Amino acid sequence: MLAGFFLAALTCVPCARAADSPKELHIAAAADLRSVMPALTDAYEHATGVKLIVSYGSSATLATQILNGAPFDLFLAADFSFPEKIVAANLADTGSPIPYARGTLVLWARKDSPLQPLHLDALTDPRAKSIAIADDLHAPFGLAAVRALEGMHQYDAVKPHLVKAENVEQAGQFAESGNAQLAFISLTVAKSPHMQEIGTYVLVPTVYPPINQCAIVMKKSPHAALAHDFLNWLTTPAVQANLQRFGLNPVS
Repeated sequence: MLAGFFLAALTCVPCARAADSPKELHIAAAADLRSVMPALTDAYEHATGVKLIVSYGSSATLATQILNGAPFDLFLAADFSFPEKIVAANLADTGSPIPYARGTLVLWARKDSPLQPLHLDALTDPRAKSIAIADDLHAPFGLAAVRALEGMHQYDAVKPHLVKAENVEQAGQFAESGNAQLAFISLTVAKSPHMQEIGTYVLVPTVYPPINQCAIVMKKSPHAALAHDFLNWLTTPAVQANLQRFGLNPVS
């Protein structure tokens, strides 16, 4: 059971406060966390009784929703910049975003692709007619992919073949469906059971800026204390170590 990876860390959850408080937290989570959050929510809900209601999307889309008044308690973004917009709007209850993990960029292809065995040279292979990438204006992993291509001096050659998706999860869906031969996606998406079953990935050299995934708690949230409890648990050493199984690196 995936949730079992996190059970050892649950002794640090302030269960007494959770028991005396409302039982729901509404979380806005970046699309790269879709394969990670179910295990987290199962373990946390089992230990505390606090139900985590998670909405997924690109970090930019979620930030816009929050700026427009969406009633989230906690925002788990895929970078620093979008939570910082919430802080700048005086909607967060801390003076800066709180790091909770670091992301990793990979290149993914289906196992039945003619570009297998997969390697980075596939980016400039004539058979690679379309390469899926999250929108670099809205999704941190899309921006990381652009920076990586620039760092590898391949952006000009690859740019005509880029197909932009709304978020990193959709970029993977483009390649999964065959609408793209390759996709730049997060390691979390690549390590989901479904994507591992049908495809393979290679790590992209870290010539892109670090993907420091950060969180904020909403200042007006009636459940801010519970949100901080969850975030504190998420950043404990035991949970941080287990996040690596899902493709996230510890904060430090």
